[in-house]
Amino acid sequence: MTAPTKPSMAHKLDLDGHNLPPSPAPSSPHTGRRYALATELVYTESNDQYHASSVPIYQSATFKQTSSSAGQEYDYTRSGNPTRTHLERHLAKIMGATRALAVSSGMGALDVITRLLRPGDEVVTGDDLYGGSNRLLTFLATNSGIVVHHVDTTDVAAVTKVLGPKTAMLLLETPTNPLIKIADVPALAAAAHAANPAALVAVDNTMLSPLLLSPLDLGADIVYESGTKYLSGHHDVMAGVIGVRDAALGQRLYFPINTSGCGLSPFDSWLLLRGIKTLGVRMEKQQSNAQRIAEFLESQGFSVRYPGLKSHPQYDLHWSMARGAGAVLSFETGDVRLSERIVESARLWAISVSFGCVNSLISMPCRMSHASIDAKTRAERKMPEDIIRLCVGIEDVDDLIDDLRRALVQAGAVRVTLEGTAALAAAAAGGEEVEAEGAVEGS
Repeated sequence: MTAPTKPSMAHKLDLDGHNLPPSPAPSSPHTGRRYALATELVYTESNDQYHASSVPIYQSATFKQTSSSAGQEYDYTRSGNPTRTHLERHLAKIMGATRALAVSSGMGALDVITRLLRPGDEVVTGDDLYGGSNRLLTFLATNSGIVVHHVDTTDVAAVTKVLGPKTAMLLLETPTNPLIKIADVPALAAAAHAANPAALVAVDNTMLSPLLLSPLDLGADIVYESGTKYLSGHHDVMAGVIGVRDAALGQRLYFPINTSGCGLSPFDSWLLLRGIKTLGVRMEKQQSNAQRIAEFLESQGFSVRYPGLKSHPQYDLHWSMARGAGAVLSFETGDVRLSERIVESARLWAISVSFGCVNSLISMPCRMSHASIDAKTRAERKMPEDIIRLCVGIEDVDDLIDDLRRALVQAGAVRVTLEGTAALAAAAAGGEEVEAEGAVEGS
């Protein structure tokens, strides 16, 4: 697959000098001043003829041309749409990208990125990978001749050992999901480029969003994420976004999007743009809630994984790169059945896959989001079957903690004393669990 050799008239330099498709509604052209990111999330300008404060939805599949040779800025929405271009320019601004692209889902974004690979290429990626990403890479390894190496990306030396001239892509997540492991993006990107200058470093930034991490500033070539999560924030749109530093790479990625027709629809583009404007205030509340909840669980004696806790083994590394800890955390109980009862006893915490929504979610990844990874592989990658993932929303944090405490008590996960509650010791969990389970069933 090669990019078109003859550039389209729709690819001219925009007001920032970027090689982007023009738009009748360009988003926030910079005239020299750049604002704080929280401001840039909200601030947009357009030259809409009616001066609409919200960019119009161009809900049109095709556009009239002024001559038989076409040449207009847009001709068919599969190739480009003013609403989507407005969104993409806004994304490029907040992602620190030369060009951004919006597609129909987060996995669609990764699929587009992997279209750059050829048979025989090698991909180095993590051993704690989102289940859907793992599934796609397994498919490529089985059917397309791609060689995939899963390595602990917290160990730079271990990753460096498998990098080489055939490494076409280093694919990173940080923090990982659900083990909340941190990858040293600058060190790993430098190692990949040293092993093969043509290698592409791609970072899944879904867990933190552009508000909290800028992978392109840390040496990555491609950043992508599921817009369904924090960017949208309401779980009412499926979307994926891609950002790149190199305009030529952006054109290579645009080619399969245009060819396959997986570009984001006008209405979904409008919904995503609306969600992005509230990312700052949502994430501020979600992070604050997550910190309180992580501290509560840790005070109860549970093993908690959250980069906002100083007990996290990579606390310093995370904060050397990121501007926040995010709002996803996980903890372990020591017993799968106990975890099941906790998850099923929660009320405010909805049992659901995904994260980034304004309402709080709870799940057991090994049964849900990561179930496509077989049990043997999960064991090899040291993923605890009992792990519980919490995706914290914007509700009142005291209500969330009270509901979680009640679920822990109802499930028999904590010992209740006059002083309060505390996690049962793993060694003592057996007999007390049975008694607690009977009490729950009889209530």
